[in-house]
Formats: sequence, C-alpha cells, structure tokens
Amino acid sequence: MIVRPKPNLIGILFSLKGSIAKRIALRSLLVTLLASVIVLIETWHPESFSKVNATPFTLLGLSLSIFMSFRNNACYDRWWEGRKQLGQMIIEVRSLIRQTLGLMDADERELLLRELCGFAHGLIARLRLESEPRAIAPWIHDSIDPGHPNIPDALLQRIGARFSELAELGRISDWRYTQLEARLVSLSQVQAGCERIKSTPLPFPYTLLLHRTIYLFCILLPFAMAEPLGWLTPVFTAIVSYTFFGLDEIGDDLEDPFGFDENDLPCNAILRTLEREVLAALGQTDLPPVLEPIEYVLN
Repeated sequence: MIVRPKPNLIGILFSLKGSIAKRIALRSLLVTLLASVIVLIETWHPESFSKVNATPFTLLGLSLSIFMSFRNNACYDRWWEGRKQLGQMIIEVRSLIRQTLGLMDADERELLLRELCGFAHGLIARLRLESEPRAIAPWIHDSIDPGHPNIPDALLQRIGARFSELAELGRISDWRYTQLEARLVSLSQVQAGCERIKSTPLPFPYTLLLHRTIYLFCILLPFAMAEPLGWLTPVFTAIVSYTFFGLDEIGDDLEDPFGFDENDLPCNAILRTLEREVLAALGQTDLPPVLEPIEYVLN
C-alpha cells in the first residue's frame, strides 16, 4: 500500500512509485504511434477522413466511462472489504487478549495467544497461496498435519478445544467460555470473508468486455480526431489511452487485495501489529519493530 504525503505539482507529474504508468506505458505508446500514423495518412489523403463523424465515439466514450466506473467501484469494494476483515481480526485478537487475563496458568495463556498469531500468519499465507505450515511454524509448540485442507481453521479448532477443556475443568466459567467461543466464531467469519474475496473474482465477461472495448475505443479514436485536430491527435490519444488503460489496470490491482503489488493491502504490517500486541501482552519488552514504508510502499 502506498503511504506518502500529498504530492505537490512536480510530484503529481513525475511520481512513479505506486503509479500504473510503467505497466501501461507500452500500450499507450503503441496507440499513440498508431495515432501518428493515422494523422500522417490523413495528411496525404484527407478525402478519406472527411466523412468520419465523432458523435459515435462520444457516445461510446460516455458508456465506457460509466462501465469502468462500475467495475472500479466493485474492485474498490473488494479492497476495502478485505481491509475491514483484517481490521476485524485485530479487534478479535485484542478481545481474546483481554478475556484470557483470567487464566491462572501463564504458560497456557502464552500457548493460546501464540497460536492466535499462528492463525493470522496462516490465514495471510493461505490468501497469498504460500506455505501455511511454514507460516505458522514459529508460533506453535507442536506441528499440525501439513496435509490438512485448512490449517488456519485447524488452529482455531485446537484453540476452541482447549477452551472447552478449561471450562470442563472449571478453570473458566461457562460465561467466560461463551465469550471466548464467540471470539473464535468471529475469527472464522473473518477467514470466510477473506476467502470469499480471494476465491470469487469479478465475473469474467465483465472484465473481458471492458478490455475489448477499451482497446477498440483507443485504436479507433484517432480516425475521428485526425481531420479536426491534426497533429494534436497523438497527444489527446495518449491522454485518453493513459486514462482508460490506467483505470483498467487499477481495477485489476484492487480486485485481489491480498497480493504483493504496491497498491495491495499491507498484510505484513498488519501481522506485525498483531505480533507486537500479543508479545506485549505476554510480558515481552523486546518487540519486533513496527514496519515502516520503504520508498512509500508499506508491505
């Protein structure tokens, strides 16, 4: 995620960190070169362009803008929903930290809280298609079957079993057990919500139709502008293609918010926040440092 102060005019014009300009530069350049070729042809054979009307392009551009707005809003909703789910995970872990203060066995409490950290690391690894056993290994005292289909949920089951055992032994009250179990249910809902975002992309026909229409619009637009604008056509074509290709690329970025792109959610920083709070609750003072943005990028 890009974290930086609001740039000045120079920064707006020349900042590349977090921009999609580098990824769409080739496409925009090719369309601009095509526009230059079309203007050159129009200069040699103006009669071929005299009957081209810009009205259809105006209507198509308006429709395309509305459709892109719909898709980008849907993609941003996925990004923001992912952030809310990870924020809810932090809330539930903090609640469990408070609610386990009544446990008299410090070792038992440390075991439970560290496994909550393991759950968070396992969930992020699952969302990023990384190794879940490797992610949780530093936080659990014994291994979990690496062949388990859902290791984060297996950790929650193990924590829930311990809470149930403590209730049966009378070391926590039934009311306390109900509260602790409610926190685990909320963590399961967080996992399900994140998995829903990860495993359910936007319907492919929407994306395919948008990609095709953008390319057609940017390729055909110079034919309408060549006769009235002349050599200004490549300039306006570059601006329009940068805008449309850029919005399309931003939508692709936001559609999967848990990845490693510069504009994805800062999952590592969120995990570090959780680690610090759990370790501080266990009495440790040598905490891992807060992750800071590197060249304006917070991972």
